[in-house]
Amino acid sequence: MYDVVAMGEILIDFSPAGTAQGGCPLFQQSPGGAPANMACACGKFGLKTAFIGKVGADSFGRFLKDTLISNGVDVSGLLLTDQFHTTLAFVHLSADGDRSFSFYRDQTADVTLCSKEINKNLFKNCRLFHFGSLSMTTQPCRDATMTALSYARQSGCLISYDPNLREPLWADLSQAKQTMLSVMEDTDILKISQEELVFLTGIDHLEKGAHYLSHKYHIPLVLITLGAQGSYAYFNGFSLRLPALPVRAVDTTGAGDSFIGGFHYMLLTKTKGKLAYLTPEILKECLIFANATGSLTTTKKGGISALPSLSEVQNAIK
Repeated sequence: MYDVVAMGEILIDFSPAGTAQGGCPLFQQSPGGAPANMACACGKFGLKTAFIGKVGADSFGRFLKDTLISNGVDVSGLLLTDQFHTTLAFVHLSADGDRSFSFYRDQTADVTLCSKEINKNLFKNCRLFHFGSLSMTTQPCRDATMTALSYARQSGCLISYDPNLREPLWADLSQAKQTMLSVMEDTDILKISQEELVFLTGIDHLEKGAHYLSHKYHIPLVLITLGAQGSYAYFNGFSLRLPALPVRAVDTTGAGDSFIGGFHYMLLTKTKGKLAYLTPEILKECLIFANATGSLTTTKKGGISALPSLSEVQNAIK
């Protein structure tokens, strides 16, 4: 039995690491990919977590596999292939730590994951399945995602969805919007940024946007991340907004992923994976913990490598 099964892209983030002689930029190799970041947060906090994905049988892919293992994540669903290379992303940071990406993802391993490569047994008695939109940008990984989603529905586990908008990875933004919205009705927990909220709904008001998504697609719990401003939650007509932990941010890579990892840790700990047991008081606890997890992640460079420990989050909240 797994507490969490996550599926999607796992890649190498090359983050800025100063300059070499002559002014040439240096980049640091870091493990990344939104679902992988989330899975490592859950694994690091002690949840029994598994990851489904595909990497190249190259030094980058082996590094990513070892990273998952070292963070307590089961890799029986991670495939290594000799046919395709591991996906790479170069992260560019602004002065305030915000980031943009350049992707090298044309016919790389993660987008070639097929439906037949999804291990259905991973979903037996699973409590929560998490996935994102980037595994739906192209085929065959789009069909593989839908297959995994079908297995998750059949198992009766909670379904967590992150419509992670990365514009360079979509050939057409209208198609991106249609695809990202296509799985909303299968979603129990939606994690979305304010930017993505506006892109998908045209609504910039948090409560109106969350209410629209919740009622149109029958989503019980909507979580909106607000960066340095904290986060907002909407659950069964109850709304809550809490500030972020005050920190000095140096790199926001993976902050939203660690936020949702922290949230799921508290949710599964407090409610046994049943939204029927979620009260406003528990929701507040979950959001406080998630905000602290996300904030602490921004104090170090990288995604997975910057994840805080459970004790670090607990001490920060105290």
